[in-house]
Amino acid sequence: MEALEFFYAHAIAQLLASGLVFAAAATVLGVLGPWLLLAVVPAALLLLWSPLLEARGRADRGARTRAALAELSAESVETVDGLRELLMAGALGRTRARLRSGGRRLARAQRAEQSWETGAGAARDLLVVAAVIGVVAAAAHAAGGGRLDGAWTPAAMALALGALAPVAESAAALGRAGSLRAAAARVRAAVNAPAGAPAPASPLPAPAGPLGLRLSGVRFGYGGAPVLDGLDLTVRPGETVALVGASGVGKTSCAHLLARYWDPQDGTVELVPQAAADPVDLRDLAEDDLRAAVCVVGQEAPLFHGTLAENLRLGAPGATDRELAAVVRICGLTPVAEALPQGLDTPVGERGATLSGGQRARVALARGLLAHPRILVLDETTAHLDHRGDAELARALTADSRARSRTTLIIAHRPATVRRADRIAVLDGGRIVEEGTWDELIRAGGALTRLLSRQGEAQEGETRQETRAAATGDSAPPR
Repeated sequence: MEALEFFYAHAIAQLLASGLVFAAAATVLGVLGPWLLLAVVPAALLLLWSPLLEARGRADRGARTRAALAELSAESVETVDGLRELLMAGALGRTRARLRSGGRRLARAQRAEQSWETGAGAARDLLVVAAVIGVVAAAAHAAGGGRLDGAWTPAAMALALGALAPVAESAAALGRAGSLRAAAARVRAAVNAPAGAPAPASPLPAPAGPLGLRLSGVRFGYGGAPVLDGLDLTVRPGETVALVGASGVGKTSCAHLLARYWDPQDGTVELVPQAAADPVDLRDLAEDDLRAAVCVVGQEAPLFHGTLAENLRLGAPGATDRELAAVVRICGLTPVAEALPQGLDTPVGERGATLSGGQRARVALARGLLAHPRILVLDETTAHLDHRGDAELARALTADSRARSRTTLIIAHRPATVRRADRIAVLDGGRIVEEGTWDELIRAGGALTRLLSRQGEAQEGETRQETRAAATGDSAPPR
C-alpha cells in the first residue's frame, strides 16, 4: 500500500512534469539546431529505459525486502497485541531477539537494494554529463562553422541539463517506488519503545517457597480521579481469593499492578513468603524473577502465529512433552488437539483464528499452568466459557499438582466461580469494603449481596428485552 501510495502521489506527477520540461527544452534546442537533439534524445531514452532493463533484478531485490518487512511487521503487530502475555510469560526477551533478527534481515535486504540504487544513480549522472558534453561539443562545432552564434553555446548546455536532469530524477523515482523504508522505521521505533515500568537499580531475588501477595495503601489512576484509592488486600500463600466488584471499579487495574505493567502512584505491591518476615516489593524484583513467580491470565489472551504446542510453551519453552501432555489433559484440551489435523503441532492461524473463544481461554490457562507460577491471577479468564466449561477449568486448577502451594487471585463476576474461592474480597470506591467466605458474606447481606442483586436484575432486564424483541419480531407482518 505504501509503495502504491508513493508511486501515485509522487512518481506520476514527477513523470508528467519531467515530460513537459523535457518537451519545452527539446523544442528550444531543436530551434537552435536540430543536431543538438542527437545527444539529448538518446540520453533521455536510455534514462527512461534503464529501469526497464534492470526491472527483473529490482523485482527480486524488492521481493526480498518486502518479504523481510512483512515478516517483521507481522511479528511486531503480534508482539504489540500480545505484549502483556509475553511479559507475563517471560517471553519478551526471546521475542525481541526474533525481532532483532528480522530487523537485521530487513536491513541486509535494504542495503542490497540501496547499493544497487546508488550505482544506478551514478550511471544516470554519468549519462547526463556525457550528453551535456556532447551538446556543448556540437554547439561549439556549429559556432566554429558559423551555423550558430557562439553566445548560444552556454544556453545550449543549460537547456540540455535542464531537459535531462528531470528525466534522470523520474527514472530514480521509478526505481524507488517499491521502497518501504519509512514503514520499517516506524516498526523499528515501535519495537524499541521502552517498557512502562522501570527496571530496579539493584534487583532483589524473589523469596523461596510458596508466596502470597499484599497490596498496602495502593493508590492508582489513569490521569483523572484515582481508580484505586488506599486499597489494602492480602492473599496468604496457598490461598484462593475472589476479587469482585461492579464494572470499572479497578479489578483489572489490580491485576495489571500485580503483573507490573504499571506501578502504583502510592502504596506498595509485595510478594509475601510463608514466614511473612521479608516481603519484597515488585519494584525491587528482577524481570525474570517476577515473571517466574507471578502469572496473569486475562480475558483476552492472544495466540501467536505458530503451532498449538508453541503457544502452550510460550512461558515455558523448556517444558517436556510429558509436562505439556499433562497440562493439555488437565485443561480439557485433549479433544481440541485430537480434532486438529496435526494435533499439537497444528498451526493455530493468525491470532488463533482456528480456535473458538472458549478454546483460546483453555489454551491461555494451560499456558499459565505450564509455567508453574507461584501466584496465579485469573482476570475474567472463564468469561468466554459456559457454566460447564467454567466448572471444568475450576477442576483443572484443583487437579494441578501444584494447586495446594499456589496462590490464586480470581477476578470474576459469575457467582459459581466466586463461590469456589476460600475467601471473597469486594472492591468498591477504590477500596476493599467487605471480606469473608461466601456463607459469611451472604448471611451479612452487605456489599456482595447488593452486587449480586444488581447483577441479577441486569440479567433479568436483558432477558426481558430479548424476549420482547423476539416477540415483536415474530408478530411483525412480513414486508
